This record gives sequence, structure tokens and C-alpha cells, in this order.
Amino acid sequence: MDSGSRPPNGLLSSLSANDFDLIRPHLRNIDLTSDMVLIEVDETLKRAYFPHKGVISLVVKLARGEHVQVAMVGRDSVFGAFAALGDATALNSAVVLVPGVASTIELEPLRAAADRSATFRAALVRHGLAIHAQAQQTAGCNAAHTVESRLARCLLQTRDLSGSDKIVLTQEAMAQMIGARRNSVSLVAHTLQQANYIHYSRGHIEITNLDGLRKTSCECYATVKAQYSRLLHAQESCTA
Repeated sequence: MDSGSRPPNGLLSSLSANDFDLIRPHLRNIDLTSDMVLIEVDETLKRAYFPHKGVISLVVKLARGEHVQVAMVGRDSVFGAFAALGDATALNSAVVLVPGVASTIELEPLRAAADRSATFRAALVRHGLAIHAQAQQTAGCNAAHTVESRLARCLLQTRDLSGSDKIVLTQEAMAQMIGARRNSVSLVAHTLQQANYIHYSRGHIEITNLDGLRKTSCECYATVKAQYSRLLHAQESCTA
């Protein structure tokens, strides 16, 4: 990687020059291809991922075979933050939801950087907490809110994390995102399209009315954004 360049990832961009220099020689770019499995539950995570674009889905597999998404990681954060600070055993699977590119680093140099710099370690902790907060909010959302509001929330989050109004998502992927059946997702996607909030065809989604989709979403979308803003703004204040 060029010594003067910064990958377009929110966490990496927020680091001080000294903290970034601790990990810069160890960063490598990889393609995140659609449905690429980064880790399975109970496996040992060997590297962390800083997406530039694309979205990683953190998934829980249930006994009857269902797959339910608990959180997403995109261009503003990192997958593997807590693994660098402690136990690297994966508590869930991680799959590429939206293809893109990421910087990746093996856990050993990432841990070494966290040991050398308190501010870098604090950044990893805050990003890990933000993803944990998202997972908690998602659990409550899936239990209490309608399929329509949950799908609107997930589409908005995917848009934010990928940086694009155009998203490729199958019905199966959307069902996994909100913990619902595929036929329910099909009906709700049709409703959102009839309202002219999205255009949906063969897995290709374009958000055409952002305000309308926000009004349809439950409060969980705004809650997660506020949690991220609080945690990550605090990080920027500490590194300023």
C-alpha cells in the first residue's frame, strides 16, 4: 500500500497518523464477492476486515436451519474488532451480503498495534461496541416490529453501509436480514414498490424515495444511527 494513502474506510480514516502507521504495512486489499463466507460460527477468526465498499452480514444459524442476520458491517467500521482484543472464536457466521472491496489484516499485527497504542485499542473497542449495540437493537426489532418496517430499516442500513441507492439483494437474503419468510418479503417489497419507495426487479433494488422509506421504517434505524454517532464521535474526540 502506498505510504501516503488511506483506504476509504471510516475507522481507518479516523486514526491518527501514528496509529495508522502501526497497521499500514500489514494491510492488504481483497475483493468481497457475493455470498463469500468469511467465517463460520465456532471457527477461529484469523483476520479482520475493513470494508471500503460492500456489506458484511453477521448471521446466526438456528437449529432448524434458519439463518437470521444480527448485524451488518460496512464502509464505516470493521469486522473482527473484538477478536483482536480477546477470544478469536467466532460467535456467528459472517457472509458478504453486498460485494465490494476491503482492507484485511491478520489478527497478530492488529493485536500488537492495540497493545502498543491505547487510542487504537479504544477505537477497536468503540467499533466493537457499536456493532454489539446494533445486534441488540436488531433482536428487539425482529421481535416487535412489522415486516414492512423491518425491511425498510434494513434497506436503509444497507444503503448507508454500501454508499449506494442501488443494491443487489435476493428475496432469500432479505428474508434472512429481517428474520421473515420469503413470501412475506415478496409481499412487502411489492408494497414498497407500489408506494414508489423502491424499484425492485429480479434481486435488483433501487431506493427511489428515501424520505418515504424512512417514514416506513421503525425507530430502530434512527436509534442505531444515533448509537453509532455517539460511539464513533467519541472516538474522534479522543484521537483529535
